Amino acid sequence: MIDLIFDVLPQIHGGGDHQGLGAVKGLEAFLTFIESLTTKSPAEIFTVFMPGISAMDNIHPLLVHFPIALFLLFFFADTVGGLFSKPAWRQFATPLLYLGTITAILTVTAGFQAAYSASHNDVTHAIMLRHQTFGITVTVLALLLSIRRLFAADSFLYTKTYGYFAISGILALCLTLGADLGGLMVYQHGVAVAPVMKHNLPVTTIIVEQVPLSHKHDSPAHTHDSTAHSHDSAHIHSHNGQEHTH
Repeated sequence: MIDLIFDVLPQIHGGGDHQGLGAVKGLEAFLTFIESLTTKSPAEIFTVFMPGISAMDNIHPLLVHFPIALFLLFFFADTVGGLFSKPAWRQFATPLLYLGTITAILTVTAGFQAAYSASHNDVTHAIMLRHQTFGITVTVLALLLSIRRLFAADSFLYTKTYGYFAISGILALCLTLGADLGGLMVYQHGVAVAPVMKHNLPVTTIIVEQVPLSHKHDSPAHTHDSTAHSHDSAHIHSHNGQEHTH
């Protein structure tokens, strides 16, 4: 679907006398695409529209973005709103906390399943355990903050709850550290990442192929001289303790 959009847009916005023709070709491509969907199964249709998700073995990398965004925004809005007596900010932060908690539970659940399905070694296993610890800690703290907020009195939003702000800060810190470890596993160790295509040539190969021919002629010359030097040296031998050169 994405490929279709990017193929059709240049035709539609071609401009000039060909603009109408480009629109017709774009409509034709769109109708052909719709017709092709009638021959596909629901799973194949989902793959067409969401190729990234279809390529995942686990949806943990997809879900993890939601608690990160929601919790950090909650921490900022709730803390600033509380310290500067802005109850509207704290009221705005409440649904962010609840949504973040729900997505955190889903993310941790998917993370446990990903830990058993993704291939990894001893080094990445140690990183994964720390990553899990931070994820569980964030979820537990979020549950505590949610329960406290759910049963709080009406005056809660108008009070500077420093202990609540401190726990929110610990949650944000653990969230950041856990996300950093997740990035380390993916970008440094390549956990759950498909290998790079083998046809990508290394830079050194390209450099060797671009060496001028004059350099290549110089190299045998040096080799020849070295051989000749070795050949001359080989004729130095000793007779009765005296050296003679041939």
